[in-house]
Amino acid sequence: MSDDKNNAGSPDRDRINVNEDYELRYWTTTLGVSAEELRAAVAAVGPTAVAVRKHLGK
Repeated sequence: MSDDKNNAGSPDRDRINVNEDYELRYWTTTLGVSAEELRAAVAAVGPTAVAVRKHLGK
């Protein structure tokens, strides 16, 4: 099976990985929340940025 480079799927920026320090810093700064608040939001609604923003009211 070959890799189709034209079908890359959703960009990585659409998901929040709270286990990566640089992503945690980026998203806490961008959303104006603490690391604990961000982790709780991801635990509650999953790692998609849209869902986390909605959950946090951002």
